[in-house]
Amino acid sequence: MYRVGIDVGGTNTDAVVLQDNKVLAGVKASTTKDVTSGVIQALEKVIEASGIDRSRIGAVMIGTTHFTNAVIERRHMDEVAAIRLGLPSGAGLPPMVDWPDDLREIVGNHAYQVKGGYEFDGREISPLDEDAIIRIAGEIRAKGLKAAAVTGVFSGINDTMEVRAKEILQEHCPGLPVVMSKDIGRHGLLARESAAIMNASLLSLADHTVEAFGKALRSAGINRPFYITQNDGTLMAADVVRAFPVLTFASGPTNSMRGAAFLTGLKDAVVVDIGGTTTDVGSLSHGFPRQASTTVDIGGVRTNFRMPDVFSIGLGGGSLVVEKEDTVTVGPKSVGYRVAEEALCFGGSTLTATDIAVATGKTDIGDVSLVKKLDETLIDKASKKIDQMLEACVERSRISSAPVPVIAVGGGSILMPEKVGELNVIRPENFSVANAVGAAIAQISGETDRIFTLVEGRTRESSLAEAEAEAREKAIAAGALAETLEVIEREDMPLAYLPGNATRIHVKVVGEMGSYDA
Repeated sequence: MYRVGIDVGGTNTDAVVLQDNKVLAGVKASTTKDVTSGVIQALEKVIEASGIDRSRIGAVMIGTTHFTNAVIERRHMDEVAAIRLGLPSGAGLPPMVDWPDDLREIVGNHAYQVKGGYEFDGREISPLDEDAIIRIAGEIRAKGLKAAAVTGVFSGINDTMEVRAKEILQEHCPGLPVVMSKDIGRHGLLARESAAIMNASLLSLADHTVEAFGKALRSAGINRPFYITQNDGTLMAADVVRAFPVLTFASGPTNSMRGAAFLTGLKDAVVVDIGGTTTDVGSLSHGFPRQASTTVDIGGVRTNFRMPDVFSIGLGGGSLVVEKEDTVTVGPKSVGYRVAEEALCFGGSTLTATDIAVATGKTDIGDVSLVKKLDETLIDKASKKIDQMLEACVERSRISSAPVPVIAVGGGSILMPEKVGELNVIRPENFSVANAVGAAIAQISGETDRIFTLVEGRTRESSLAEAEAEAREKAIAAGALAETLEVIEREDMPLAYLPGNATRIHVKVVGEMGSYDA
């Protein structure tokens, strides 16, 4: 059986075919406005390039920017009933209080606060006001809202009220999708609440997207299960994406990093993914992207669900090189996917970073004679500027002074020098489609992140074991083979401000995908 990986980027849709641990073929197709037709084009191209029998494709893994783009571009988002359980506390900071005005209006600004929630030590702030939830259900029906998000104060300690509120809402609004914040974000009320509301607003788009991908694969004669990559480098089954679309945010850079680890065999490294417009940089730890430990801004909204610790700069193969007086700037403006038409080395009239790479001998694409007339001082300044930008990125991503290799991937990685400072640069085979490779080799994960109270005979060791067991159960339920599971993250943090020797435990396991049978 073969595995097909597809990554839908802003410029290109990349696709690869893998057999065991070997890349048989990798192709690029232009990303289309409807995305789905671009996926079909990439799929057909890679099947033709590899010469495989499509009936022997076992599964398809897709990385998509659909949901991130929806938030950034303010489109395809539903209006949501945002319900917080916590009165009388928190009344001064209503739901979505720190959201940009335009995004708040798009999701409807339907904010409700009712009695409920817990103190930090597990005591009730006030009993859940079930009558208020019933009244809100009536308003949801009257307004025709398509989803609701329920957030309880300190629901990470006790989620009983969130669960009960969901039950009441669905009893009075049959079929209403209800997102509970305990399933989305981590601790921190406003950021967790925002993540839940954002997820609820994308549920209709998630349903449409999953249907579209399924239809695209069936039209290509592939009647096998497909998976969507999430932002921790692992996979979600299609039905899980319908419930948790926000978990796909930033999956593109994550796929590139996982692909870089696979293509080089390295578990710890700095990965530099250079595209046509931007450069994404992050660190690998045990073969997976290091996770961000702080709140993450998505479309102007602070959230606290897991995200890779990746940052971007405006440097790519299509970046404009501009000389003003004695200074040379590279980016952030770019010709993007038009680089093959507009760059000087391809017969165009725009000086780009790719032209500088050709002029300095870093690559031999295009026609080198077309850039020979460039001023040598300009070439030198631009080349040094590119090297400085990349070195600054790598240094920012390192977490220690220990020397680590730098892996360069992406179509624009021709800009990378042989060394960044004292660090060696590795450019693996199939580097230009590393993101699709990352999607194809992705594993299934399970994760637990909650607070345990070490009382009544419960020890730290038994709590860690319970958290690991929960994570394993989640991974197996998602389709992982039990015998392949391994723990890649395990941490516990004592919470001194909570009574009863409380500790927050986070465990994550990954494993290989189970049977390909539909």
